[in-house]
Amino acid sequence: MLACTLPFPPGADETWFQEFPSAPAVFLLRGDGQPYVSKTANLRRRLQRLLGPPAEQSKRLNLRDRVHEIEYSLTGSDFESQYLLYRVLREAFRDTYAKRLRLRPAPLVKLHLENEYPRASVTTRLAGTTWGQPPSAVLGPQAQIVADPEEKSSFARPDSRGRLPPHSSNLYYGPFPSRAAAEKFADDALDFFKMRRCVEDLHPDPAFPGCVYSEMKMCLAPCFKGCTDSEYHTEVSRVQTFFDTAGESLLRQLSEQRDPASASLVFEEAAAIHAKIEKLKPLLSQLPEIVRRIDRLQALVVQPSAEPDCVALFKFSGAMLNGPMLFNVASRAESQSVESRVEAAIAGFPSSGTHSITERMEHLAILKRWFYRSQRTGEVFFSDDKGSWPSRRIVRGIGRVYKGERSPEPAPFSATPATESPS
Repeated sequence: MLACTLPFPPGADETWFQEFPSAPAVFLLRGDGQPYVSKTANLRRRLQRLLGPPAEQSKRLNLRDRVHEIEYSLTGSDFESQYLLYRVLREAFRDTYAKRLRLRPAPLVKLHLENEYPRASVTTRLAGTTWGQPPSAVLGPQAQIVADPEEKSSFARPDSRGRLPPHSSNLYYGPFPSRAAAEKFADDALDFFKMRRCVEDLHPDPAFPGCVYSEMKMCLAPCFKGCTDSEYHTEVSRVQTFFDTAGESLLRQLSEQRDPASASLVFEEAAAIHAKIEKLKPLLSQLPEIVRRIDRLQALVVQPSAEPDCVALFKFSGAMLNGPMLFNVASRAESQSVESRVEAAIAGFPSSGTHSITERMEHLAILKRWFYRSQRTGEVFFSDDKGSWPSRRIVRGIGRVYKGERSPEPAPFSATPATESPS
């Protein structure tokens, strides 16, 4: 996993350490007892500190008499160092690597489609998701999959009895910077719908008194048969479409309702719809670009590379990180444009394959930790729901990362592919 391996001679002096570069790296020291694994911004200085002749009466950690072998890989960015450190620790300390890394799971909004009466909640655990399969395979043969060309998404519709398919998979949306942010987004988004917010498994009973949300007409109240099952699951489908499109579906629907009402001089109705739009816009404008349906989240992270004339590419797909893949910026292929080379590089990443839920959660946590930093190195680009990548934007981003330039402010998230201006 680490690129270079060197034996450590017991009598190594200061000149021996000069062979190591003064560059960022992840390293592993083998010897007596457990290996020592860490990352550093300056490999030579760190090894001199750990393996050099100890100073008298110093309490600083010194492993000179215990280490027999050194393994290391140079890295071009802190993102690459963190990801490589995770992989090395996971292999070296299978039982304790999670505590050593102190990774916090990414907060997500979960849509409980497996519940007979679906609801939404905030969680940090992925479960019940089938990765890399079409919606029909995930939802089961009874599902009616509706592909709306306007929404650019597929979602489950209730059957003739008004119920979602019994094997529907739960859906997850995120990652959010914190649990509080996820809860606020979920609460604010559900204000526009009448899906239930209670957490109990419902057993509808007309004698049940209901709750404050049903009293305020903010819930269809399936708990006491305030609606039919078909009406409730249609509302759930609207919520899912809202989450799938980052709210664009509702914004478009409200705009289409407001304009005819205004044209028909029904000003009170038009004003009420306009108020909803004004309430919705701040919610959508503050939604981070990375927040998407997790099984559809595909990201390309561009980072500086330790190799000359190159940048490092990392692909996130199926809740798994792959990389780094080196992209030579200086190379000029006569028969291939830079956009074509970028597309070929993205297609060259291996598929996410079969991995545990825990591993997917950890990879998502690594991506989330880097994305929400106040100052981060590198750039990230996302594919649309059809898997198309903004090739020209990626090429410009690669150029900025290679030159060490600062990236521009991210564009607001759109579930539909953006039209790229000619360069």
